[in-house]
Amino acid sequence: MKNIKIFLLGAVLVTLGMSNSCTKLDEKIYDKIPVDKFGSNTKEINALVGPIYRTLKDVWNTNDYYFSLSEFTSDMAINPTRKGGDGWEGGWGKEMTQHTWTPQSYIGVAFEMSFRNIGTCNMIYSIVNESNISNKEQTLAEIRAVRAYWYYMLLDYYGNVPIVTDFKDLTLPETKTRKQVYDFVLSELNEIKDKVRSDVTSESYGKATKGFVFTLLAKMYLNAIIWNPDGGPKWKECINACDTVMSLNYILEPNWKINFAVHNEVSKEIIFPVVFSTADRGNFVAEMTLHYLDPIALGLNISGWNMVCAMPDYVKAYDQDDKRLAWSFLTGPMIDPATGKVLITAHGRPLIHTVDITMKYGIDADGWGQVEQEEGARILKWEFEKGLSGNSENDFAIFRLADIYLMKAEALVRNNADNAEATLLVNEIRKRAFENPAKLLSNVTLDDIYKERRFEFAWEMTCRQDMIRFGTYLDAIPGWRGVTPEKCLLFPIPTTAMDANNKLIQNPGY
Repeated sequence: MKNIKIFLLGAVLVTLGMSNSCTKLDEKIYDKIPVDKFGSNTKEINALVGPIYRTLKDVWNTNDYYFSLSEFTSDMAINPTRKGGDGWEGGWGKEMTQHTWTPQSYIGVAFEMSFRNIGTCNMIYSIVNESNISNKEQTLAEIRAVRAYWYYMLLDYYGNVPIVTDFKDLTLPETKTRKQVYDFVLSELNEIKDKVRSDVTSESYGKATKGFVFTLLAKMYLNAIIWNPDGGPKWKECINACDTVMSLNYILEPNWKINFAVHNEVSKEIIFPVVFSTADRGNFVAEMTLHYLDPIALGLNISGWNMVCAMPDYVKAYDQDDKRLAWSFLTGPMIDPATGKVLITAHGRPLIHTVDITMKYGIDADGWGQVEQEEGARILKWEFEKGLSGNSENDFAIFRLADIYLMKAEALVRNNADNAEATLLVNEIRKRAFENPAKLLSNVTLDDIYKERRFEFAWEMTCRQDMIRFGTYLDAIPGWRGVTPEKCLLFPIPTTAMDANNKLIQNPGY
């Protein structure tokens, strides 16, 4: 009898980094179910495909992976070393901020994780492809969509990487050029765009849908001039992809904060989320950012790590009337509800989160030193649930409709097209942020759109990509780093992967 194999995700080892990188994959079969008795209904298909969506938790749910590569290497966020050495973590925060990483640095973790998750997608694709489950074509398209997303991330951050699609092929994969990876992702998305589901419902929430695929296409076209410069700009293609998403049943939520609420699965603005639950590896954004004593003031029963905070100039760039300022950043005194007084840190200082961050202790030859423990604006964008005693359930929106509006506006302006429409799109975003209609723009420029993206998407992992596209990523940040070399537009292939596979080629400059 032909069997369908159900694997536990934790047993899958397909990586291109540490361990058996680029060399082999091991499978451990936990169960065998007759194919004619499994995959015949939605619940069973969801159980089969579920592991590919769980891989997405690695996108956001740690500041060791893509969150740090995006935000800490841009001018958005920082992981400073606190007085006493907290947050030093081997110096990786310093490397991220100063752009001094090497192939031996912690930046390789995201590379290895990506290929591990691509291996999961390939494994489940192989299982489904050999099965007779119902709705097979759509299910295969979903898997390819998530795999394409992982390659989109590798394309953006590492550029020149292997392309692996066959779960059963154990040969060492060789490096493909960034153009080849770009063409592969684009081809995959175009092949599946009419095969995935197109509904915007509670049943499609968290799934790879038409909205997700066309948003990813829009991202590909928006960044084509960077990722595939020989192919020329693709502004019209970006506009068309955005129009397709805007024709679906998404809306700009009138209440911006719904997108970040504890139960933000009700948002019709979210196009593609990382779904979190306390029962299945929740979101630990609160732990990443809060000071050790902040939970007392906020009514939470968790332990903060006192790590992530915002770069001062990023916060200062906001209009003081922009409601997103207070919605996105936690600043000011943290009050002990038992006493009504400001909490006092272990260093005898009042726990007042300042926008400014000053390195004042143990400054080294590179200008990196320690800061006070309470300094820095913290992440407030995702609602903290009162009484929280574990990881939170706020989903993270990888893509939401506001991004589509601003991508289309940018493509219109870059293409010298309808500025009136571009202005209208940007103002639809600003209407939620300002009470005063005078704050709406009359004629948007690229600089306006760049700034609007920063104000709208703080903490949402768009900053690095945007800075590269707008040509600001290598610029100096006074007090933090000087102008950095062009090689830093890509991260290096980690040494662990290079050692495991002699067919890999290191990125230029490393």
